Amino acid sequence: MLGAIAGDIIGSIYEHRSIKSTDFPLFGEGCVATDDSVLTIATAAALMNGEDFAHHYRSYARRYPDAGYGGMFLGWMTDDNAGPYNSYGNGSAMRVSPVGWFAQSRDQALKLAAKSASVTHDHREGIIGAQAVAVAIWMARNQASGEDIATHITGQFGYNLAIPIARIRKTYGFDVTCQGSVPQALRCALEANSYEEAVRLAVSLGGDADTQACIAGAVAQARFGLPPHIARKALTYLDRDLGTLVKRFCKRHVSKNVWSFTRFFRP
Repeated sequence: MLGAIAGDIIGSIYEHRSIKSTDFPLFGEGCVATDDSVLTIATAAALMNGEDFAHHYRSYARRYPDAGYGGMFLGWMTDDNAGPYNSYGNGSAMRVSPVGWFAQSRDQALKLAAKSASVTHDHREGIIGAQAVAVAIWMARNQASGEDIATHITGQFGYNLAIPIARIRKTYGFDVTCQGSVPQALRCALEANSYEEAVRLAVSLGGDADTQACIAGAVAQARFGLPPHIARKALTYLDRDLGTLVKRFCKRHVSKNVWSFTRFFRP
């Protein structure tokens, strides 16, 4: 989860100023936590408080109204009676990472991911995007290899994860659909050999950098762990309420997995 937030922050300054290189400063000047981080935290809150995803997405978005939400989501968040709007945008995938840590089985990850997506993104591609990310995280935290994750995701969701990032980068452009950004972000996490490399690859695509780094960072954290200096730095971009929620969720659902929680938050 914190790997997703760190990726979002790192990629935030490149969302509308794309680069085609992995050579850039982490946490560059002007980095912020965007709607990706706010709604990721809202997902975690919903999981810990009864799975009312719509309520938590509206509540958190209204508390942080200037985080950079899409136009359709903005309309939905201000109307308590609004239903899902058939979106296949990557918003469903950017916010789903807590599901991959919370779920006790792959089937539960699939069900919770679909539930989290469908309150807004009820298009089939919107649901698939969220499910693919959640399942990839669940598999990675249960020690599945990158090859096994790629094979499973391709077989279940039809995403082509075999194309190297160097080849994708040459022609890739800005794409906010699940089908046009989630496979590429997953490939970054599976091709990389470290958390940092995954995020750098995602930003270097030159697309929707914050969201793709958020997704790649979420899966990479489950594969490699999150370097303590990156975790601590990411937390400095969150206010007290958001940071406290992140720590609560991690203590309950992440610390017992692939890395030691305490080393991230010591003074």
